[in-house]
Amino acid sequence: MRYRVYLVLALVAAAGAGLSWSGVRSLVDVPPIIDGQPATVSVAYDPPLMMLAWLLATLAGVLLVLGVAGLRRRRSALATHTP
Repeated sequence: MRYRVYLVLALVAAAGAGLSWSGVRSLVDVPPIIDGQPATVSVAYDPPLMMLAWLLATLAGVLLVLGVAGLRRRRSALATHTP
């Protein structure tokens, strides 16, 4: 049961990482440097949201590995103890 909880938490963390990552980028208008030049658009990244996305993705990976490894270990232990 504990390993399934790890897998559910990994899914929640992955969803949170995806939501955080979707808010990382924003477009910013950049004024012209020289008179007569057109204004341009640049991409700005939000560092706190980027860090949150990376941390949640890392947490999702760790929980996924723990959950899958625990379930496989439990299945192999049950297979060796059955008559």
